[in-house]
Amino acid sequence: MNNGKLKSLTDNIETIIRGKSQEIKYVVTALLARGHILLEDNPGAGKTVLAKTLAQSISQGTVEFHSANGGVAFKRIQFTPDLLPMDLIGSHIYDETKKDFVFKKGPLFTHVLLADEINRASPKVQSALLECMAENQITAGESTFPLDQFFFTIATQNPIEMEGTYPLPAAQLDRFFMKISLGYVNEEVEFDIYSNYLAINNGKETIKQVLTYNDVIQLQQEAEKVYVHPELLKGIVKIVNGTRSHQEIALGCSTRGGITFIKCLKAWALVNQRDYVIEDDLRSLAQPALHHRMIFRNREASKTALQQIVDAEVNRLAKMSIQSKK
Repeated sequence: MNNGKLKSLTDNIETIIRGKSQEIKYVVTALLARGHILLEDNPGAGKTVLAKTLAQSISQGTVEFHSANGGVAFKRIQFTPDLLPMDLIGSHIYDETKKDFVFKKGPLFTHVLLADEINRASPKVQSALLECMAENQITAGESTFPLDQFFFTIATQNPIEMEGTYPLPAAQLDRFFMKISLGYVNEEVEFDIYSNYLAINNGKETIKQVLTYNDVIQLQQEAEKVYVHPELLKGIVKIVNGTRSHQEIALGCSTRGGITFIKCLKAWALVNQRDYVIEDDLRSLAQPALHHRMIFRNREASKTALQQIVDAEVNRLAKMSIQSKK
């Protein structure tokens, strides 16, 4: 296991993103699970800086894309109401030399993509991300172009209540392996940030590259091999089915959501220096991995319903584990 490499990655990001070790681990987990992550928060919480720091921490091991800072290729798209799908995908332009139309690739052809304020764009533009996030490819006209196996989307969105935002469709939300909120730091950490903001800003330009492109691909393969005990798999089944029968949940988790949950659990175990999943991992990841896939009957239910289901199942698994040791 490459535990040292993963720890060096999270520690490196923490030199810039202070006081958010748990959230950084969630982002790295989504990357190792070959998924994508959605960050919902107010402006100024560090979402953009987190995405850039991750990209700068990984040195490039492929020549297809190039990054000015030497890390893996990083592209940022600012989503606005007037954005068009071709602004993301690219378009065919006429080449005078070849006397033919050639495809000019858009910013989706990258390693790390920051889709900034994704819910400020129209649903038509949001849907342009569906194919590349689900199938790792882009179709333009009659041609289909594969994306790099590294392709990782970090999308940010402002709270839905904010003016000028469009709710993400359920199909789009389901493509994100996890949805988290960075939130504000505590007073002690904020004081440290204010005291050292010049050093932190300078650090953004000189961030260390602690992993290579190939390291990440290898870690993704290791995550797939993490062991999940059959009883834990049964627990996941019970949690997923519990969301479908709970009286406060209008739409429960899908089978695809359950598979994604397993992928995230395996990657989370690896990030936490284990090659096996434990009961507490279910409790740690249920909210970020499952909550956004469901529709709740009211706001109050959205805060408690899933947690009740997960707590009941984790407690059952813990008792079974204790009894088996007697």
